[in-house]
Order: sequence, then structure tokens, then C-alpha cells
Amino acid sequence: MYADGPRLLADIGGTHARFVLETHDGQYAAVCNLLCGDFDSLLLAVRHYLASAAAVEAGAARMRHAAIAIAYPVDGDGVKMMNGHWQFSVEAMRCALGLDTLLVINDFTALAMALPHLRPDQRLQLGGGTARPDSVIGLIGSGTGLGVSGLVPSDDGWTALASEGGHASFAPCDRREMDVLAFAWRELPHVSAERLLSGRGLELIYRALSERAGRPRPEPLSAAEVTTRALADSCALCVEAVECFCAIFGSVTGNLAMTLGTLGGIYIGGGIVPRLGPLFAQSRFRQRFEAKGRLSAYLERVPTYVITAEYPTFLGLSAVLAQRLKPREDGAAMLSTIRSARQRMSRSECKVADWVLKEPRAVLGLPIAAIALEAGVSQPTVMRFCHTIGTQGLADFKLKLASGLSAGGAISLAHCHVESADSDAELARKVLGNNASAALTLRDMFDAGTLGDGIGLLCNARRVELLCAGSAGVVAQDMQEKLLNLGIVSNFFAEPKAQQISAGLLTPADVALVISRSGEPAELLRSVKVARQRGAKVLALTASGSPLARLADVLLPLNHPEGRLDFVPMIVRLLQLMLLDILAVGVARRRPLAALAPAVARKLGSHLE
Repeated sequence: MYADGPRLLADIGGTHARFVLETHDGQYAAVCNLLCGDFDSLLLAVRHYLASAAAVEAGAARMRHAAIAIAYPVDGDGVKMMNGHWQFSVEAMRCALGLDTLLVINDFTALAMALPHLRPDQRLQLGGGTARPDSVIGLIGSGTGLGVSGLVPSDDGWTALASEGGHASFAPCDRREMDVLAFAWRELPHVSAERLLSGRGLELIYRALSERAGRPRPEPLSAAEVTTRALADSCALCVEAVECFCAIFGSVTGNLAMTLGTLGGIYIGGGIVPRLGPLFAQSRFRQRFEAKGRLSAYLERVPTYVITAEYPTFLGLSAVLAQRLKPREDGAAMLSTIRSARQRMSRSECKVADWVLKEPRAVLGLPIAAIALEAGVSQPTVMRFCHTIGTQGLADFKLKLASGLSAGGAISLAHCHVESADSDAELARKVLGNNASAALTLRDMFDAGTLGDGIGLLCNARRVELLCAGSAGVVAQDMQEKLLNLGIVSNFFAEPKAQQISAGLLTPADVALVISRSGEPAELLRSVKVARQRGAKVLALTASGSPLARLADVLLPLNHPEGRLDFVPMIVRLLQLMLLDILAVGVARRRPLAALAPAVARKLGSHLE
């Protein structure tokens, strides 16, 4: 078993919720299939599964990590199923289950990540074509809805596309499909591919073809009943409905192949196509897949496969979760690299290696001069040591070493809500962990190019006007002191009316540095608009997509949600301070020492010697 216990994998569709505990790489236990309709929430379904005898026996009590694939375009903390009634907060779910890690990704993104791990006996090829290695792979699958995704090759593996291509508009290819579309328009304002290529879509096709055959009131049949009668060849209309379904499926799949350039092949998943079995294999699917006029020869070369593996989504979830749990550059692996490289190092480089191996955490907070002093070598020797072990320099070495040393649960990369029932110790752990998590997230998502633009604006400014609202006033005062120490004229007025009047005195040579968590206060926006009318440049620290962000010449985005503590914007305030510190240090590096306040010049000059 994994050293930190089994890992929960869950595949949540519109109808079924499938669970398994992965005890080791590719080894599953306690497979369970629950009906979503039997539970009011996903949390209740998960708890029901974890309390089952099979899950308990498999070690569910030791579980610390989980990954969930769900039929929903996951983008943020809130998840609301499109073809189901469940909705939840990812972080609230993680805390409720007591997990260290909870990943929630789109179900077809997870299935796409499984494709490279499928064995030949877990897929069935339909038609001709040969997959080209290291090429884009497509994925499409029909069940409660229609999923569409793909895999794009990259230097370090594959990148899965998060797509909602199933909701693209349906285009008929013959008279029968035009009649089906006309029938569907009577019920739906927009007819997407999913409206026809799904369980409900098969039912709609059956009703449309019944009316077309002169039977306006057909026997009400579910998709499963239509499929069963078609397989038994006991109902001509059901056979025609399945044939129409398969033909439309071929056209839509061919569109996907051309859109993505899937020379690596197209894989077909979902619950409907595998159940159709020989009806799908003998249908016009492949013919319609290739029927693209001048591009038919191109599509003839693209193979199509039906996925026959029993639980393929679990393969993809396992791969994604394993990648997340693996440190980007494990600190232990970096230390092992140093030990291995020591035999090819010079004697002076070995001194650096020995000190780093002895004090791996101490090296993270020291400048190159201090490291050289501790190791008893010159600064160029420290740089040669960094290159010998395969890093690009001291900063790159520190980053890779730190990411591994902080891995394994020392710092949680997920926000955890503070609850009224928390103990003081739990409160402290969550607040400190949330701040550390937010800082690491900001580090990983930061745009260095935009940062450089912001530093350039401040360096070249004749004057900097600090504009803010509410609690950001403390942050603005701190930045004003930094700017004055850097020799930059700056103003800050706490009262909104005074800010607006002062902004009216700006010139095109000035910069308005605006700090706002939401980017929405009306009085602040009025002051910013006044500054822009005066020709001043606007450098904003605020949420992406906010009204303030749209007014900015340079935007440094801060998108951390405060959750249920909106009235105490503590984390965003710390992130604002850190961003402003980065700007200040960047300005100090670029400006000549003579332009700085004497005390700052002495400190910086001493550091650079």
C-alpha cells in the first residue's frame, strides 16, 4: 500500500457515482457503483462509500488524498453538476473529509489522461488508419451527456484539453437529420450535439423518427429500452433510431478529428457506444466519420477506437493525482543529485556540496555572499556548483530544492475555511496554512513580464499617487514609505474625496498605483478615471476582470477569494504587501544608488558589494 494510505478515486456522472480505493499504482480495491439520485449530496455519497465494509477493509481510515472526476466544467472552488443536482465547494469538501489533497477535474479531462495508459486489449479499433506517434489524440463519449476532450503532446508528457465541445451546435448532414433537427427545435431553443448524442438524445431521435414515420404518439421508451429492442431487432423504429444516432456520432467525431488534427487517433468512451456493440461496429459511423469531401483522404488515415476498459477514468485520475503529489523537483532527489555529482566536482565545489547537504534549509534564506562565506569558497565557486548539478543558477537551485523540502504536507496548497467550532490551535494552523498556501499559489501563477512592466512604470514616474479604499489604506501607507525611501515622490490621502482631488493634479509623467481587493468601489473608480483623464498611467493590484482591472495600463492580478471572511480581508492584504515588496525591491535594483534615500543606499550598496 502507499505509505500515506490508499487514495480515493471517484468518477461522478449524471446518473452513476463510481468509487475505488487505489492501494498502490494501478491496484484497486473496494470498487463501488452508487446511484446519484439516492443521495442529496456528493459528500453524503462519499461518506456512505467510505463507511462500507469493503472500503473499511481496504484502509479507508488512512486515506489522505483523493481525486474526483465530475461531469462539469471545473473552474474554481464551486462545482454545480450540469446533468445532476449535486453542488459543492471543493475546499469545504476537502475539510469535511479531513483530506490533505482533493483534486476535482472534468470527467473527460480525466478520461483523456487515461488514454496513454490503455493496453491494446482495452480498446477496439473500428475502420482503418494508423496512429502517428507523438500526435494529438481526440476523445469523445456519450452517456448522460456528450463529453469531448483531447491530449496534446508536450516535452514532459501530455496536456489534456478541458473542453465543452459537446455543446457545439448540431449540423444535419441529410434530409432525415434535418427532420430530426426541426423536431428538436420545437422542444429546444438551441440544439447542440449533446442534445442528440446522449441518452436523452437517443430518446429524442426515436420520437422524431416516429413522427416522421406517421406515428405522432409513439410508445414512450427510455434510451435503454430503445437500445435493447434495436439489439434484439424487435422494433424497426428503434433500429433506425440507433442507426441515425451512430451516423450523427460519426459526423461529429469527424469534426473533432479535423478541429484538433488528431493524427494520434480518436477514442470513444461513455456508456452508450460500448453497449451498442455490433450495431455500432456495423453502422455508418466510420463512413460518416470519413465523409468530409476534400478532407476524406485525411480522415481515412485517422484510426478510431472504442474504449473497452471497465473503469478507464480511474486510470486517468490516478495519473493526475500521482503527478500532483509528486514534487516538481523533490528536495530529497536534489540532495541525491548533489551526492551523485560530488565525484565530478572540484575540491572547492565539494565544500559547497558538503555544506548544503549538512544545512539544506539554511541555504534557502542566504544570499550568495553568505553561502560562499559559510562554505569557505568564492562566489563564482557557488555558481559553478549550481551549474554542475544541472540548475541554471542559484535562484533556480533554491527554487527546486525548496519545492521538494516543503512537499509532503509541510505546507498545504489548498485553502481551508475557518469554522466557528475550530479550536484555537486549529484556528492558528488554518490561518497560517492559508497564508502560506496563497503565497505559494501567487508565486506559481505570477507573470514575470507584467511585473517588469510595473517596475518600469514606477522607475520612470515623476510622481506616484497611491489610490485605495477601505482596509487597503494600511497597505498604501506602507508602500508610500517604501517609495519615499527609494527617492520617488509619492502621495497618499486616506479620504476618498481628497484622493480624487489629488488625482486631478497628475500629469502624463505620473503613475497612479491603485490597490483594491475587489476592484469595484465606486469612489475609487472615479478617482482612477480622473487620473486617466489627466494622462497618468494606472498600475493596479486587484482582481482580474474587475472594473478596476479594465482601467489599468498594467495589471498585477490578485484573485484570492476570502470566502466567508469577506469582512476580514486578511490574506489578500498580505498578498498585496508581498506584491508591493516585490515592486519596491525591483525598483531598488534598477534605480541608481544616488537616487535612493541615504539609509537605503547604504544598505543596498553593502548588499551588492
